[in-house]
This record gives sequence, C-alpha cells and structure tokens, in this order.
Amino acid sequence: MNLPLGEVAGKAVLVLEDGSFFIGRGFGAVKKVSGEVVFSTGMVGYPESLTDPSYLGQILVLTYPLIGNYGVPEYEYNSFGIPLIFESTGIKVRGLVIQELCLKPHHWASRKTLDEWLREEGVPGIYGIDTRRLTKKLREKGVMLGILEVCREGDEPNIDRLLDEVKSIPDPNKSNLVREVSIKEPVYYDCGGKARIVVIDCGVKAGILRCLLKRRVDVIRVPYDFPAEEILEFKPDGILISNGPGDPKMCGETIESVRVLAEEGLPMMGICLGNQIMALALGGDTYKLKYGHRSQNQPAYDLKTGLCYITIQNHGYAVRAESLDKTDLECWFINANDRTVEGIKLKNGPSFAVQWHPEASPGPYDTEFLFDEFIKRVWRAG
Repeated sequence: MNLPLGEVAGKAVLVLEDGSFFIGRGFGAVKKVSGEVVFSTGMVGYPESLTDPSYLGQILVLTYPLIGNYGVPEYEYNSFGIPLIFESTGIKVRGLVIQELCLKPHHWASRKTLDEWLREEGVPGIYGIDTRRLTKKLREKGVMLGILEVCREGDEPNIDRLLDEVKSIPDPNKSNLVREVSIKEPVYYDCGGKARIVVIDCGVKAGILRCLLKRRVDVIRVPYDFPAEEILEFKPDGILISNGPGDPKMCGETIESVRVLAEEGLPMMGICLGNQIMALALGGDTYKLKYGHRSQNQPAYDLKTGLCYITIQNHGYAVRAESLDKTDLECWFINANDRTVEGIKLKNGPSFAVQWHPEASPGPYDTEFLFDEFIKRVWRAG
C-alpha cells in the first residue's frame, strides 16, 4: 500500500536472497517491494527503461553512475494515443537502484526530477550504494530475488526481519506477468495503409507500434491470449509477436496461437519475448540465462552475412540453440559475446524473429531496417 506523496524518504536498504544487503538513501516512494534484481549497463534512456513492460516484476539496477541528470519529460501522445517518448504509460519496474541521484536536472524537455516521478507513481528507489559491487555479485551468482525498502525520514530499516523475509518472497517469473501488461480488448490503429498487421501484445513497447505505423501499415493490437481463429478473422497480412516480461513458457495461449498462425503461412516477426515464443511454438526450447542481456551495446552477429550489429536488449531468457535442430527453424543471429541465439527464421518460409529490440528506444538504431524487411515479406506473401 502506497503512503501519501508527502512522506519524505529516509534510509533505504536492498536485501538479496543470498543474505547480502546494501544500505543507502531512499528516494521516490516510501514503500517496500520485492522482485527479481537485475542490472542494465545502458548509459542513457532511464525514462524508456523504467516504462518498458519487459521489466515488470523486477528491481532494476542501473550501472551508469549518475542517473536523473536530464530529468523526466511529460507524458505526450501521438494522434493514435501512443506515447511519444516513454515505452508505456506508467513505470513498470518495481524498484530502482542507482549510485548517484541528480536532483537538479538540465534538459529542455525536463518537467520533473526522477525523484518526483517515482514518488508520483509509487515506486521506491535507493541511491548511494556501490552498484559496481552489486553488479559484480549478480554477474557471478546470477540474478537474485530481493527486497527493496525505503523508510520514512528518521526510521531505521529492520535488516534482520528483511533477511528472514527475503527467504520466502515469490519469484515473479513463476506467475504470468504478461497477463498484467497485455491489453484486455483489441485496439485498432488505422492509418489508411494497404497492409494490416496484427500485433500480439505481450507487453509491447510503444516504439514497436511507432515503427510499424511510420511504415504506413494498419495495426490491430490484440491481447496475448487472443485465439488464432479470432486473429484470422481480421484477415491480417502479417503478425508481430511483441516483447514482454517473464518466462515465455508461461504464455501457453500465445504459443498455441502462434503455432496455428504459422501453419497458415502468414509472415510473422517476433521481438524479444516474441523470439522465444516463436521458437517454442515451432518445436524449440528456451532456458533462463544466468544474468540476462540488458544494455544498449550487445553485438548481434549475422551468421549469413558476417555483419555484426550493435543492439539494445532486455531479456532474461533465450532460445536453446540445439533445440532448433529438429524444427523448421534455423539460427540467424548469435551474440558475439556469449554465442547465445539472437535471431531465428524459418528455413522455408517468410517468418523470422530477433532477440533484441530493432525499434531501439533509446537506441542504437542500427537494425530498424528489420521492420522494412518484415513489410517486404508481407507484400511478397500477399
């Protein structure tokens, strides 16, 4: 339960399931939350990251030392009601962990501080801790469950109680997080286009919708559990399976819909979670990475051309490479750092998926051409 916005944050503590803890200063909401503690090495883009639905259920650690220096803009929307800067309406992370908080931002679009934004939206944060030591721990041991508590000014955190409590907090990946961020009813975005794309919303970033509409295609956004038969009633020219939070194996309805749609021969494009769902739908397997890929500098190597692209990523699960051997899919991209699967495509068909975010937001924009490739396949199939 959120406390009144007037509560002044005091001391704060982050407690991890391995028994370690970090004491710092609180900002944002005076509140206690639990979740999966993950880190991102991105140097910019905290407004986009905090509103990315893929972070639902997680306490985000930002490794860049100074956060909040360009403030927070207002929520603004295009003519379709899609956010122009943020990736959704509202912060999706459960908590934020940083080293240094800037309280005097400077940017022409800034309308409030990061502290004010988190306080307004009931999200707690902690600063003044050694995020480098915390990140090294998460890299060595893997991401962990944790509790973040921000106390009122003058109160002291009960660390012994929190260390006992953290042993039994729920793992958000055991629940269907996608259900919480997907829309409940179809939404139409009609721009007078000559092609119709159905977006299966597993927690779609606004940037994906903006990239599609920029290419003058009509978009129908449907819930993650929308049956394939009802999707086909829209007479789509192509299907896009979006990003989203958590374990892809929790999305049984989506996996079944994609399997049926694949049998129809429709061109499909998967992004992030959509990459994993396409693999599962067509006979592949997925697994949880030790600490995931969350940054703006992940190298995706094209096995066909030998080109390497710098990409933005946010995922904790990946496609198991050997599981593709007995499917109609083949590996298209791999991560140049750890050789994990970064992209797949049908051996004889128009569908493909990538593990990163070609829409960027906040960049790099090296692979936005994949939306053009998808639309070309839609035209050829039609």
